[in-house]
Amino acid sequence: MAKPIMARATAVWLVDNTTLTFKQVAEFCGFHELEVQGIADGDVATGVKGFDPVANNQLTAEEIKKGEDNPLYKLKLKFNASAVGEEKRRGPRYTPLSKRQDRPASILWLVKFHPELSDGQVSKLVGTTKPTIQAIRERTHWNIANIQPIDPVALGLCKQSELDKEVQKAAAKRAKEGNVMSDDERRKLVSTEQSLGMEAAPRVNSAIEELATFSFSGDPRDEEEEKENSDVPNADEFFNLPESGTDDEQP
Repeated sequence: MAKPIMARATAVWLVDNTTLTFKQVAEFCGFHELEVQGIADGDVATGVKGFDPVANNQLTAEEIKKGEDNPLYKLKLKFNASAVGEEKRRGPRYTPLSKRQDRPASILWLVKFHPELSDGQVSKLVGTTKPTIQAIRERTHWNIANIQPIDPVALGLCKQSELDKEVQKAAAKRAKEGNVMSDDERRKLVSTEQSLGMEAAPRVNSAIEELATFSFSGDPRDEEEEKENSDVPNADEFFNLPESGTDDEQP
C-alpha cells in the first residue's frame, strides 16, 4: 500500500485533528499502532509540525468522515495521476555524514573480495563515485596506505541481501559471457564474520624497507679507495735492502 508523503507529519495532523483510531492512522501512514499511540502521548515525533493531508491532496474530507464513523474502515489514499511511477524512481544512495569516512574501507573490501562487481554496482552499494572506486582499484588513492578493507554490511552502508543480490547478478553476467569464476577466486571470497575476524596486514615503514636492502658492500667509493691504495707502494719496498751474508763476514 502506498504511503502519504511526509507520513509522520501526516500522522501527527490526523491524531490532533480527527477522531480516527490509532490503528486507522497507523495503517494509512505505514506505522505501528504503538508508534501512533506514542505520537498521541507526546513521546514520539515531538516538535514535528502536522501536515494536512486534505489541503495537500492526499485525503478527502469525506474519506476522513467515513473513517470516523466506522472504526473498521481503512482510509484510502487519494489518487494522484502526477505521482504515478514516482515510487519506482530511485536516486543515488544517500550515505550519512558519520559513515562517509568509512566508504573507502568498504570499497577496498568489495574490490578485494568481490572483483566481479562492476564500478556501477559498487557505487550503488556504498553510494560513492566511480573515480573513487577506480583510484582504489589502481591503488592511486591519496590515503591508500591507511585504508583497511571492512565489509560494508558491518559498517551499515548496505544490507547483506543487497550485497548478495549484486554478487549473484555479477556472477550470472560472467557466466553468460563465458567467464566462469575459477576455484581460486571462489576460495578468496569470505563472509562478513570472517572478514571482521581477519587481522590487519602489517605495514612496513618505508625507512625500514630501505634498511632491509642496505648492504655494507658495493659502495663505489670504497672500491675506488681500494684501487688507489693498491697503486701506492708498500713502505717495506722502499727499504728492501739486498740480503747480506753472515754478520761475521769481513771484507
